[in-house]
Amino acid sequence: MNVTLKPGQVTLNQWQDIYNGAGWSVDPAAKTPVDQAAQVIARIVTKEQTVYGVNTGFGKLAHHRIADQDLQALQENLIASHCVGLGTPLAAPLVRLIMALKAASLGRGNSGIRWSVIEALQAMVEHDILPVIPAQGSVGASGDLAPLAHMAAGLIGMGDVHYKGEICAAREALAEARLTPVRLAAKEGLALINGTQVSCALALAGLFRIGRVFDAALITGAMTVDATLGSDTPFQARIHTLRGQPGQLDVAAALLGLLADSDIRQSHTQCDRVQDPYSLRCQPQVMGACLDLLRAAARTLAIEANAVTDNPLVFVDTGEVLSGGNFHAEPIAFAADIMALAVAEIGSISERRTAMLIDATLSSGLPTFLTEQPGLHSGFMIAHVTAAALTSENKQRAAPASIDSLPTSANQEDHVSMATHAARRLLEMAENAAGIIAIELLCAAQGIDFRGPLATSPRLTKAHKVLRATVPHLDGDRFLAPDLAHAQKLVQDGDLIAAVGPNALPDILTGDTT
Repeated sequence: MNVTLKPGQVTLNQWQDIYNGAGWSVDPAAKTPVDQAAQVIARIVTKEQTVYGVNTGFGKLAHHRIADQDLQALQENLIASHCVGLGTPLAAPLVRLIMALKAASLGRGNSGIRWSVIEALQAMVEHDILPVIPAQGSVGASGDLAPLAHMAAGLIGMGDVHYKGEICAAREALAEARLTPVRLAAKEGLALINGTQVSCALALAGLFRIGRVFDAALITGAMTVDATLGSDTPFQARIHTLRGQPGQLDVAAALLGLLADSDIRQSHTQCDRVQDPYSLRCQPQVMGACLDLLRAAARTLAIEANAVTDNPLVFVDTGEVLSGGNFHAEPIAFAADIMALAVAEIGSISERRTAMLIDATLSSGLPTFLTEQPGLHSGFMIAHVTAAALTSENKQRAAPASIDSLPTSANQEDHVSMATHAARRLLEMAENAAGIIAIELLCAAQGIDFRGPLATSPRLTKAHKVLRATVPHLDGDRFLAPDLAHAQKLVQDGDLIAAVGPNALPDILTGDTT
């Protein structure tokens, strides 16, 4: 698959395809506006006008005028001086997404960069030459300067890259691939490193991963309802229509659909149990609120991923180059913070359902810790402890990052967003939440086994069978870590979601506004 990036019009699903490994190229129609903006920069240099970012220093050094013969050195010095990242390098899918986001932004024709630079970015990805980008070093304002500098360094033959399964010098990889390092013209270094593409890529990756966790949690939540002889009455549409929250309505409908035609449910419709615990009964209210947050974040990121966020910006119609602050990643920081809240809550309510499943006083007749011989066997006792540990860890990580700020660049850049690490934590939080949901999946499936010969719903039966294909019923204590890992993989890879069939779950990416 190859995605054609139409600058300003790329959909969230297309970004997701790129993150999942699809190739990409910028629409050739973008060449005209890109060339026109580059000509504006060339005219400024020819006329010896003084324009920030073209022939001046940067940040606090903006008042320093740079001689024409030093403009190329200025751009290369900018890249070298800003390569100050630390930490574990970003994974290859993230680097490909960052490069695609940057190319699409440059393709809008407001950055003053030559078309050949965009082509060089594309060529690196096509040859699978991916710059080594350390994860730490950006405060999410003045753009993601340090990580984007590491990306740009590879383009000009500086620093290290991933190539053919190894880390090697960028210049060596480019030479082997018969690619020529880019010689930067005026403003091009600044255009490459200024912008929110790293923060945006991390937030998008978080959105995509959390989306799968959310969907899987609806499935396991429905399974727990059946396993504990819960009621589907709280999911009736007329209840949720009176409140009118869109996410709540969608989650309630999904839960009803997942539980439809369950023999287990039909077996206790006339029981004397009046109300279920909140972790069952209030799933539409809690998960619906999470869905609304995720969709709000998706809307923000759909816009941001198509935005021009470097500085200064070139306006071809007037020939002006205007300084602004589109590099400030506050929208991404807020989006990341609300996604962190959502994924923490998804895990939190799931952990409560797992606690219910293993507690014989709450689970409507299921054996203690879901084992037939409690005492001799511990069953899922300690698996729940793992779920509790992961839940607590995510709660700690959910504290907002956007409210923090530290001045940089000698107070020239005196308010920053901290969007980059706000977004970076989402991937680990999503992995933790996938583990929490996986443990509920194991426990809920075990509970459904104990309800035999009564069967759960057709859709949930399919999910149950997908799990049982790799993880058998827990007859007695065994080495459980592989079971957790298999179940977590089903959550993360989307196999559990695919099992229940199309249109069974809400669309999280409806925030797409392109």
